[in-house]
Amino acid sequence: MTENYTALYEEHKKLGASFTDFGGWQMPLKYSSELAEHHAVRKSAGLFDLSHMGEVWVTGPEAAAFLDYALVGKISAMAVGKAKYSLICQEDGGIIDDLITYRRGDEKFLVVPNAGNAAVVAAALLERAAGFDVVVEDASADTSLIAVQGPLAEAILLRLVPTEQHALVTDLKYYAAVDVPFMFDGGTHELLLARTGYTGEDGFEIFVPNESAAALWQAIAGVAEEGELVPAGLASRDSLRLEAGMPLYGNELSREGNPFAAGLGPVVALSKEGDFVGKEALAALKSDGAGSTSGRKLVGLKGLGRRAGRGHYPVLKDGAVIGEVTSGQPSPTLGYPVALAYVDVAFAETGTALDIDLRGKSEPFEVVALPFYKRQK
Repeated sequence: MTENYTALYEEHKKLGASFTDFGGWQMPLKYSSELAEHHAVRKSAGLFDLSHMGEVWVTGPEAAAFLDYALVGKISAMAVGKAKYSLICQEDGGIIDDLITYRRGDEKFLVVPNAGNAAVVAAALLERAAGFDVVVEDASADTSLIAVQGPLAEAILLRLVPTEQHALVTDLKYYAAVDVPFMFDGGTHELLLARTGYTGEDGFEIFVPNESAAALWQAIAGVAEEGELVPAGLASRDSLRLEAGMPLYGNELSREGNPFAAGLGPVVALSKEGDFVGKEALAALKSDGAGSTSGRKLVGLKGLGRRAGRGHYPVLKDGAVIGEVTSGQPSPTLGYPVALAYVDVAFAETGTALDIDLRGKSEPFEVVALPFYKRQK
């Protein structure tokens, strides 16, 4: 696999990051302690490089109608300035990717797929655009994405925004985006700021051209006071999103799975007018009770002991295999092991006692409601 490097790679090297391959990208796994980075995001703020994510612009008179056809959600119902979580599915209902779409105008949308799927999603959108009056442009190679996540995220970013423009940031709602002037590198740069994230905390994601990414990263780090902000890598991002009960493509979501089993049924707008890719298969899956009365369902598991379940470990009921862990580790915030797992629907009820087979030794877990962690607002 080709190794890709983000525009911030040299910044990460300077900070002494340990790197790992993720979706074909060399990404910082951690800088010092993944535990310290995790706690910083929960208590103050963390600075993340998300430039491995994709950015695909969809523009034109039929952009909204096209995205209604290409994705499972009702994108045309979004107001300008808002964002929506959705899925792009195959004809058989299998999940190609989960993604966020930002409506930037009546005829202008930004679709943000996951790292390893960016090229696949861009190609699928291009293919599905046939017959629609739209332009699909993959801007992933030219765009960086920087996230500031945590209780102090807003206060830190406001230091880079002119005082008279502060309301653009402070009034921004969750799952919304706005163009904001940021002061760095000797000038003012208007950048797209989204109040979105993957940590369970308040936070922001900033879309920035590659050539300005390092200067913005340095500026954000530079305005933070001692103890307010730490650079954070993929390891802490994974433990944070797991506590928040957020799925990761390749773990909880896949082409073999379906939205109903993954608990994402509400994302699928079967009632929207017209056809969309996968509609027939998804309607049949829902009618068959996928994730409710048939098959397996994604659940949260709380460990009653000390040892954590990991991906692909079997889930047991009375010694019989009834499921499989997709993600699991000790929760730094909560102090006990947590896991996401697909289990037979008969055992998906909250409070059900189950075991995880930890390499031959059964460890007790209990089905709990998701998310494991919810921030106090």
